[in-house]
Amino acid sequence: MKNQEQKDGIWIGVEHLENDPKFVESVKKEFGTEGLMAREEAMEVKASRRDFLKYLGFSVGAATVAASCDIPVKRAMPFVTKPDVIVPGIATYYASSFVNGGDYCPVLVKTREGRPIKIEGNVLSSITKGGTSARAQASVLSLYDTNRYQSPMKKSDGRWEKSSWAELDKNLPGKLGKGTVRVLTNTILSPTAKKALGEFLAKYPGAQVVTQDAVSSSAILQANEASFGQKTIPDYRFDQADVIMSFGADFLGTWISPIEYARQYTEKRKIKDVENPKMSRHIQVESAMTLTGSNADNRILVKPSEMGQAIAALYNAIAAKAGGQNVGGGKCEAAGAIKKAADQLWAHRGKSLVVSASNNMGEQVLVNAINNMLGNYGSTISFANASNQRQGDDREVAQLIKDMNAGKVNTLIVWGANPVFDLPDGEAFAAGMKKVATKVSFADSPDETSDLCDYIAPNHHYLESWGDAEPKAGYFSLMQPTISPLFDTRQAEESLLRWAGSLNMDANAEQPYYEYLNANWQANMFPLQNNFATFQAFWDSTLHDGVFEVGGDTIADFPFNGDVSSAAAKISKPGSGLEISFFETVNVGDGKYADNPWLQEMPDPITRCVWGNYLAIPIEFDGDHHFHAAGQFAGLNEKEYYKQADMVEVTINGKANKITCVRQFGQKKETVSMALGYGRQVSGECGLRIGTNVYPWMSRDADGNVQYYATGVEVNTNAGVDEEFACVQYHHTMGVTGKVKGSDETLNVDEVALMTVGKGFQGSLTDRSVIERTNIKDMKKFLHGSPGDNHVRKGLHERRAHHEHLNEQTLYPYNKFVAEKYSQGHHWGLHVDLNSCIGCGACQVACVAENNVAVVGKHEVYRHHEMTWMRIDRYFYGDYENPNVVYQPMMCQHCDNAPCENVCPVSATNHSSEGLNQMAYNRCIGTRYCANNCPYKVRRYNWMDYNTADLFPVNEIPLNGEEVPYGADNLTRMVLNPDVTVRVRGVMEKCSFCVQRIQEGKLAAKKEGRALRDGDVKSACQTACPTGAITFGDTNMKGSEIDKKYNDPLNYIVLEEIGVRPSVQYTSKVVNRDEALS
Repeated sequence: MKNQEQKDGIWIGVEHLENDPKFVESVKKEFGTEGLMAREEAMEVKASRRDFLKYLGFSVGAATVAASCDIPVKRAMPFVTKPDVIVPGIATYYASSFVNGGDYCPVLVKTREGRPIKIEGNVLSSITKGGTSARAQASVLSLYDTNRYQSPMKKSDGRWEKSSWAELDKNLPGKLGKGTVRVLTNTILSPTAKKALGEFLAKYPGAQVVTQDAVSSSAILQANEASFGQKTIPDYRFDQADVIMSFGADFLGTWISPIEYARQYTEKRKIKDVENPKMSRHIQVESAMTLTGSNADNRILVKPSEMGQAIAALYNAIAAKAGGQNVGGGKCEAAGAIKKAADQLWAHRGKSLVVSASNNMGEQVLVNAINNMLGNYGSTISFANASNQRQGDDREVAQLIKDMNAGKVNTLIVWGANPVFDLPDGEAFAAGMKKVATKVSFADSPDETSDLCDYIAPNHHYLESWGDAEPKAGYFSLMQPTISPLFDTRQAEESLLRWAGSLNMDANAEQPYYEYLNANWQANMFPLQNNFATFQAFWDSTLHDGVFEVGGDTIADFPFNGDVSSAAAKISKPGSGLEISFFETVNVGDGKYADNPWLQEMPDPITRCVWGNYLAIPIEFDGDHHFHAAGQFAGLNEKEYYKQADMVEVTINGKANKITCVRQFGQKKETVSMALGYGRQVSGECGLRIGTNVYPWMSRDADGNVQYYATGVEVNTNAGVDEEFACVQYHHTMGVTGKVKGSDETLNVDEVALMTVGKGFQGSLTDRSVIERTNIKDMKKFLHGSPGDNHVRKGLHERRAHHEHLNEQTLYPYNKFVAEKYSQGHHWGLHVDLNSCIGCGACQVACVAENNVAVVGKHEVYRHHEMTWMRIDRYFYGDYENPNVVYQPMMCQHCDNAPCENVCPVSATNHSSEGLNQMAYNRCIGTRYCANNCPYKVRRYNWMDYNTADLFPVNEIPLNGEEVPYGADNLTRMVLNPDVTVRVRGVMEKCSFCVQRIQEGKLAAKKEGRALRDGDVKSACQTACPTGAITFGDTNMKGSEIDKKYNDPLNYIVLEEIGVRPSVQYTSKVVNRDEALS
């Protein structure tokens, strides 16, 4: 049953909806918590820069090595400058590929003075089209992590000791030949690496490769083999679908190829003609709100164990229309809504798409049958360009565990996998390892599995490596080193080839794997093209561009031969009682990225929590404007906003853990959810024992596939209180409106005190224009207004005109002379399309990397002291228990009538002639008046010297017998952008519109003797965005992209009515919601 709606309102959380007095009081406080010196324990804080870096998993060791490191490896081909010459102060770009298991992104690596400092997307890739992800953006930081293994290691008497490559190369080949060899890998995208693996297997008869993905799509592979004879992932084309129905597949966040899918998806969501608007419809079936579900037009809530029944219900509904057989089942709470969805899919046959993240083979066969009946193969789904991004087979991994425990495996080589941590039967895997005589790990940093091995043969970081990738059939990219190895590591492929005796070159060659890669491309890739007569020309061009795309075989799609009756018998059986679903986050992922501080401090888009995983519990509305945790969780987290969250003890299959709760809108009742990838027990300092490991709670089905949910969950709700609940959901609120109890009036919760001024003043401070949104069917009413019950509701254009009128009636109207001044020369602005923003966070991490934004840690985030220049606000609207979501990136608006500039007593913040709100850091004295006067709450204050770690205990380690001078070790130069000032304690900072990039663009144009062109300057957030949601440019340049965005009929300005003249504007959010599906 649909809940009462806040018809015209948006909300950020429970306390906002309830207009809690303490919430209202707290949002008046600019800085959220007491100042640093108000806490007694803070008086005793002493530390150094090096302690902070060690906390992040870094140390002076890396600085020492890298301070004397070589310039990038010879033969690497820079993307822009040729030949390769390092010029101080000038950036050089190299095309490469970010690959980590199935995670893939073609990138350009920005280097300064021979050191990689920033990742950009490669626009030449037709897969990502220049988009990136938060993980790709943060990957440069992991290069400088000194938790990485720094040399080969061997275990002696249970303790690790340093070894050498010569020792490993001498001893291991003999051990490999003594019995059965198994190589356990994660998904490998490199065709050359697979060739090297093949030669290794040929050397040792009986050796086998087993592939394991922590978050598996094993059932899709098995179902496609059963249905089409093809054990592969098809090519999904979301840009060709008019109706998309997803059963738990988070294809915008983490499922298979999210960067690619996000770009495709948003292409069908852009409104190109407001008079005849068209966009795809997206229906998401899930129990817990995912990133993809939060972007859906309609969400249908089902329990995890009923997902199979929901798929069967859809199959039966489609089969009834197509004349197919009914497979029975389909009994679930949402059967009615699914039948209505079937009508829409059938009406768009050949232009629809059904996907599922289920790891149940039977359910995936039914999904294949549904798409087959809808005629989607050959249009929205194809095997011609099949994906290689998920290759793990859960059944093979289960068999490996049995073989190890039976003593049938003599040697185990682990490459890129961590099964002891991320398998539900990780304990059985660890027990089996004890029965394996020789265990070798290629891990580049400590993990739970490498810790149980006998030898560590550490792999290079990808920015130190040669390699290639084929994420889709016929789509290749190259990986090239951008810096010489910082430590005594070696590529895993080279190790395999050496142990197989397959390197046909001098064993002491400088770069043997480069020669092997080059030879493989000459033999296998060069013949696929006809644009170059010589291989060297082809190689140089491909290395320069980074990508080589020929596409897959032009074959007809295979006929469907799946047995739907047998498949229906395999689907999951509905459970009873409380159920839990497990999901992968866009930041930490399956656990591979737990040791990256940029990703740990990036808020989860849904829960908005950092530094840990939390148990998401459902919320219910009591009908009297009060909201409580639902069901057995009633009474929990009533003080969530006050930075306290209740802890519960969760028991599944006899395994118990204490977990902090977070109330979550959109969580189905009688279900909870929790993120994977946390609770690492062997890791760098940043990821160690952060959160709870939930992998042991999972299980396998009858086919051996891992299931990412559990039933029969037991909960003890009296387990304690988390006193430092690090959730940014209510930080830096900026003027969302809320209902006044006992009245129909809405008011701005940040400025309650100003209501005494009187109605009519500055727009009454009511109904603030924070989020503008509409359903596509109401587009004309939204733009032009419509009669209401007792009044005429103003349209967007009339409301904006009224805002302008209000601004002219104030005591301090905007100076027309100033407006004319800013219309001359350059005037920089930024635009965000809310229809394209999916909340993935790539822009936020890119901003951190580009602008040297500090990581502050969980405790400081808890105190509202996070330093991110860009935040991504998440707003709900609609049905309280199953709401729609809007994401809004919010950065400094660079107001032309900026209220922050007028209150600074030392003019540390001022306005440039090009419309930039500038900061003079060495002039700032830290009064914080500017932050207090900022209506957008986008300024950040350095309460501590975060880059020199004022907040960590002293733990100095002498370097070469001398203490490193305070704030002067070389590690910072490796991580930080030298074009951006590193801020210190007592200084205010904020988004600068990437002023260093503006200057770089100007100098490049000046050097070429021309004026700036549209697109010459792009902000870091713009280049990182996988969906093209952000546009940056000169607003005075008529006909430019940003000029077109500013003049879009759906364009609006946040808080336009207060007259600050921001230089950031937004496209209104439009959804294609069908109320009949609710």
